[in-house]
Amino acid sequence: MVKVTKEDALKYHNTGRPGKIEVRPTKPFSTQTDLSLAYSPGVAYPCLEIQQNANDVYKYTNKGNLVAVISNGTAVLGLGNIGAMSGKPVMEGKGLLFKIYGGIDVFDIEVAEEDPEKFCETIERIAPTFGGINLEDIKAPECFYIEDRLKRTLDIPVMHDDQHGTAIISAAGLRNALEVAGKNIEQVKLVVNGAGAAAISCTKLYIALGLKKENILMLDSKGVITTERNNLTAEKKLFATTRNDVHTLEEAIKGADVFLGLSKGKILTKDMVRSMAKSPIVFALANPVPEISYEEAFQARPDVIMSTGRSDYPNQINNVLGFPYIFRGALDVSATAINEEMKMAAVTAIADLAKQPVPQEVKQIYNNKDLTFGTHYFIPTPVDPRLITEVSSAVAKAAIQSGVARKKITDFDAYKKHLQQLRENATK
Repeated sequence: MVKVTKEDALKYHNTGRPGKIEVRPTKPFSTQTDLSLAYSPGVAYPCLEIQQNANDVYKYTNKGNLVAVISNGTAVLGLGNIGAMSGKPVMEGKGLLFKIYGGIDVFDIEVAEEDPEKFCETIERIAPTFGGINLEDIKAPECFYIEDRLKRTLDIPVMHDDQHGTAIISAAGLRNALEVAGKNIEQVKLVVNGAGAAAISCTKLYIALGLKKENILMLDSKGVITTERNNLTAEKKLFATTRNDVHTLEEAIKGADVFLGLSKGKILTKDMVRSMAKSPIVFALANPVPEISYEEAFQARPDVIMSTGRSDYPNQINNVLGFPYIFRGALDVSATAINEEMKMAAVTAIADLAKQPVPQEVKQIYNNKDLTFGTHYFIPTPVDPRLITEVSSAVAKAAIQSGVARKKITDFDAYKKHLQQLRENATK
């Protein structure tokens, strides 16, 4: 794993112009005529066109390529509630990733408000500026209410990436891992360690893929979530088991086919992995220290099929495989939402891409190591240039078919060529 020091990180952020993103003009501005068209008096004409037809805002402004990355800083990475302004470097970083991978412009917006009602009101008032909203680093359970409300009140795509980004990528990974293991999702037993926003969203999406709710055991810091426990949140109640014979992770993991960890490092032992079913699937996604290390998992069970959140091990569950391309597809059809059909289309596109031959340029980045579909490669790498064409087009198509697209794409071959060019331009 690349060693990052405090000194290197601070130098990276403050060398030259502070921060990581900027705004650049997209129209000529060198003559008096240019400036008269860009601002007064010429700017009045597109204003009046938009007044007559609201959808013309996508024709005359950057709304259709502009996403707000919005946070109140209450659950920033592994840092916790550090406040809105302290989380700004993370939001700028997210903006950088949107731009280089999806060609999407971003304004990062840090809102100093923890009250969910007031936070939502703030976003609702500024929403006309944007073509989409990416919610980021907002603590549970408030994040569930905030996203649900904004999805109801706004007519643009809204997605809390901490929930759905992780869910989409891990669901693609799970689909392929089960294929490698030769197991049927309707029959496997799942143990989820962690009950935060990402864990809840992942489990919901796994159920949508076909996993049976009765085959799920979820644990929080107090142990297995059961119907006997009091004061459960609405989200935890969804996955509370009626079983009273299991209370700890050690008890829950016995005979399980799949372990999903979104909790804390070094909580899963070798003995626990040994007690799992044949060809166990272990998604140890705590970062930077996973629930069990890659090496320890394979020492315990050579037949393990494993994924982590780290870039120095195979099969990384990385949200960057999803959010730039999901929003890209949504923006390109001026979608009014990111719905379940679009999320599932992204899952399928990411999963299917891992089964295709890997481009030579990707192999070179990974020192030409074997990237053939199987135990050590069942999720595409983040640098795969085909992600933008495959995932974005699948999401756009799903938006059109599910009725949330304001405009249609009729030639998807041409659209994919456009996306490829967009990626090349964004990374220059």
